[in-house]
Amino acid sequence: MRTVAVAVLTCLLSVPVAAQGHDEERLNTRLVGTDDLQARSAYQPLPVIQDGRRILYVGHHAGEAHNPLTGAIEVNGTSIVDVTDPRRPVYLHHIPASGGAQGAQMVQVCSGADLPGAVADETYLLRANGNQSHEVWEVSDPSNPTFVTTVARMGRTPDGEQHTHKTWWECDTGLAYLVGTVDGWRAPRVLQAFDLSNPAAPRRVRDFSLDGVQPDTAGPVPGGSGVHEVVRVGNRLYLSYGTSRDGVLQIVDRERFLGGDPRAAAPLAASPADLRFPQVGRLDLPGFWGAHTAYPLLGLEIADYARNRDQRIRDVLVLVSESVANQCQEPRHVVSFVDITDEAHPWPVSTFQVAEAQGGFCERGGRFGPHGTQWYRGPPFYNRLQVFSWFNAGMRVVDVRNPFEPVEVGYYIPATTPNTDERCLTIDGVERCKTAIQTNNVEVDDRGLVYLVDRANTGLHIVELTGSAAAILGG
Repeated sequence: MRTVAVAVLTCLLSVPVAAQGHDEERLNTRLVGTDDLQARSAYQPLPVIQDGRRILYVGHHAGEAHNPLTGAIEVNGTSIVDVTDPRRPVYLHHIPASGGAQGAQMVQVCSGADLPGAVADETYLLRANGNQSHEVWEVSDPSNPTFVTTVARMGRTPDGEQHTHKTWWECDTGLAYLVGTVDGWRAPRVLQAFDLSNPAAPRRVRDFSLDGVQPDTAGPVPGGSGVHEVVRVGNRLYLSYGTSRDGVLQIVDRERFLGGDPRAAAPLAASPADLRFPQVGRLDLPGFWGAHTAYPLLGLEIADYARNRDQRIRDVLVLVSESVANQCQEPRHVVSFVDITDEAHPWPVSTFQVAEAQGGFCERGGRFGPHGTQWYRGPPFYNRLQVFSWFNAGMRVVDVRNPFEPVEVGYYIPATTPNTDERCLTIDGVERCKTAIQTNNVEVDDRGLVYLVDRANTGLHIVELTGSAAAILGG
């Protein structure tokens, strides 16, 4: 018996065992509340104030999971969670993807009271429906959403690719900037502008991308995979192209984008001149970095510049390049800070990175590097603290009051759970699988809370700041 036991033990020791995750790690942060989101791979969290409640809408990647509310296995779609009390989130509803689609990564919400042509007492959800389409749902009762309409069905590139991606919805005008595939265009992601002032009656405004992406062109496709997302502030659209390589930052005049060149025969056509007309600034990144998100910090009063006569106040873009490969099998991606005070000449002035040695992140498992940043532009965070998702390094909190010298002041890496999925890769013919947090996207709110969602099925974490990080927020 002893011989058999030794043989079995030797055999067990020779079999590679996946890493079993890790505990919570934090600096100047504290966990407030969690929800497992039915163990669905999560992409985007969007907190909304709705009829006096705090409702969180979460977009999910492809997959499926059991929904305890219905007792059914449902393809991933959109989770709706009441976070009015952030210590006790309440899962209200799951909207599966429809029509055979998988996942519904992107979500935007507008009140009908704000939209010019909508029913005033209704609330509307705009979401991507897998890679097939974009949809509108009515979510006035977040526990009982109803389908409104399909806004746009995606086409295909000449190579047969089909995609959707991030959306931006102007609630004050109803203009929606959808990202996805348009038949004949050479990149899988093209900007498609729709008038959704009446969400039940979508009207296409125009399609747009960099010159060289439109049909009937040749040569290299600028901007890699195409438009990743649009952020609108005032009369400017900040477009980011190429999530992890061949990145391009483009600053676009919104009025010119909507009206086109009045001297042109077809002002909103896809000719080289018509696509270049709205552009007021552009920055082409090195081939090994992409432009996942371009987030503006406008009117920054830099304390150290107080005694300078000129340019004491700066406009800066936070530009994120996304990590896409497990265990560092790629170039190191960074967050760049780009001075756009002179819009025609955007210029990088600094970067922010997380030191790999701080947590042995390359060996921890999954992706290590930046993904996204918050979209909310109100107090108490705006122009003070910027929060980034950093995959297996969790979320990072950065003091951006002087964007020429960004300083990390806090972080939160959730603990793995039994739901946390492995991340695998093959190196030299050997498959390696490890379990690690994959913080995918983050958002903040006016209460000073940060919402993290996990790509590896770990769920939602709601975090507040403490110590010196909380002091920067003023509380």
